[in-house]
Amino acid sequence: MTSTGTGPTPDPSGPAAGAATDGGAAPATGAHPVPDWVAHAIGWHVYPLGFTGAPIFGGDAAVETSESESRLDHLTRWLDYVQELGLNALQLGPIFESATHGYDTLDYFRIDPRLGDDAAFDRLIAAAKERGIRVLLDGVFNHLSSSAPMFTEGRDNPDSDAAALFDFDRSGDEATAPCFEGHLELVEFDHSSPATADFVTRVMRHWLDRGIDGWRLDAAYAVDPDFWSGVLADVRRDHPDAFIYGEVIHGDYADIVTRSTMDSVTEYELWKAIWSSLNEHNFYELEWTLGRHNEFVEQFPPVTFVGNHDVTRIATQVGADKIVLALAVLMTVGGVPLIYYGDEQGYTGTKKEKFRGDDEVRPLFPPTPEDMSGLGTWVRTAHQRLVDIRRRHPWLHRARVTVTSISNERITYTAEGDGQSISVELEITGKPSVDIRDAEGIEYRYPRP
Repeated sequence: MTSTGTGPTPDPSGPAAGAATDGGAAPATGAHPVPDWVAHAIGWHVYPLGFTGAPIFGGDAAVETSESESRLDHLTRWLDYVQELGLNALQLGPIFESATHGYDTLDYFRIDPRLGDDAAFDRLIAAAKERGIRVLLDGVFNHLSSSAPMFTEGRDNPDSDAAALFDFDRSGDEATAPCFEGHLELVEFDHSSPATADFVTRVMRHWLDRGIDGWRLDAAYAVDPDFWSGVLADVRRDHPDAFIYGEVIHGDYADIVTRSTMDSVTEYELWKAIWSSLNEHNFYELEWTLGRHNEFVEQFPPVTFVGNHDVTRIATQVGADKIVLALAVLMTVGGVPLIYYGDEQGYTGTKKEKFRGDDEVRPLFPPTPEDMSGLGTWVRTAHQRLVDIRRRHPWLHRARVTVTSISNERITYTAEGDGQSISVELEITGKPSVDIRDAEGIEYRYPRP
C-alpha cells in the first residue's frame, strides 16, 4: 500500500468465508493449484528503499554507494542471515523506478536507479537461488505516479497507446483521471480496459522470466477480482509455479481468492487479533479469529504476519515481553508466514498518519549482519527457535486450530494436521509466557525456567 494515507483497519465483523475444500488436499484457487513449494515457505519481508538507505524524497543519500556496488548488493549481503533465521523466501517491497517511496511507479521495466540496475538485480536473484531462497516482487498495478511518462503521454495524446490505460475525463482544459484514495500524485489504471490487462500481464511475465518466483499485488483490494482472473490466467501459462497473492485488508477473503484466482491474500484479521488480544488482555478476540482462520486455511493458504511496512511494529504494539507470544501464534497456525525485517531484532517504530509517517517502520539496516547491535539477539534467537518448530512440523502450513481452554489472559489451543498435533499455551498474567508441546513433550518454553 502507498506510503501516505491511513493505515489498515480490518473489519473482523465482515462476512464469513465461502465453502471449504477438502482439508487434506492441497489448497487451490479455482482450477489452479497453489505451487507445492509454498507449503514450505517462510519469508522475510523487506522494504528495499529503506533497508538500503536510499534517498526517498530527494536530498542527500542516506547511504552512499560506490561505482562497484549498488544498494541491491547491500541487500544481497544479508541472504546468509535470512538462511540463518531458517527462512527461504524474500518478499521485496517496490524496486521499480518511482518518484519517491516506491508505490508511485514511473517505469515498470526499470530497476530504480537508487537501488541499482539490471546487473545488480541479476546478482541478487542468482545469490538467492544459490541459497534456495525464493524471491517475490511487489507489483503496484492499481495506480502509478501522476508524473510517470506513460500517464503524461496518455493525458497529452488521446491517440497514443498509453491513453487506453487510463479512464480520462477530457471535458476540461486538461485531461484528468481518477486518483487513488484521494492522493492526487497517484493515478489509477483503468482496469476495465483490455490494454491495462495486457500491460500488467506483460510486466508480470517479464520479471518472472527474469527469475523471480512470485508477486505480491499491492492494493489488490481496490481492483475488481475479475480483472486479476484474466491477467493471472495469461501469466500462469508459462509460469504455473509462481505464487501470487494480493494485499487485501478486509472483506470476504475467500470470495476474493475464488473470483480473482490469486493463490492467497494477506490476513489482516489475524494480524489485528494477535496484537489486540495481547494488548487488551482479551484472548476471546483471538479465539474468534482463529475460527475464521480455519475456514480460510481449508480454501487457501493465507499470508500471515505480525508486522509489515504499513503498520506499527509488533514490539511497539505489544511490548518487548510479548513479542515472542505474537510470533508463537504466527508459527503455529496455518498459512504462509512472513517476518518483517527488524521484527526479528525487536525493532520498534510507530506508523504515523502524516507526511513521511512510515519512516520509523521502514528503517536502514547495517551494512552486514556483523554490524547489527547485540541488543536484539534474544529476539532473533526466539525467532530461530520458533521457525525451527515450523520447519520440523511442515504440516502446520495446513493446520486446523482448536481452542481447548480460554480466559481473558490465558489461551490453550491445539494445531492438528496429517495425523499430528502440537499444543500451544499463551498466558499474559504476570510475566507473559509461551509453552509449546508435541507428543514427545516440551518443544519450546518462554521465558525459559
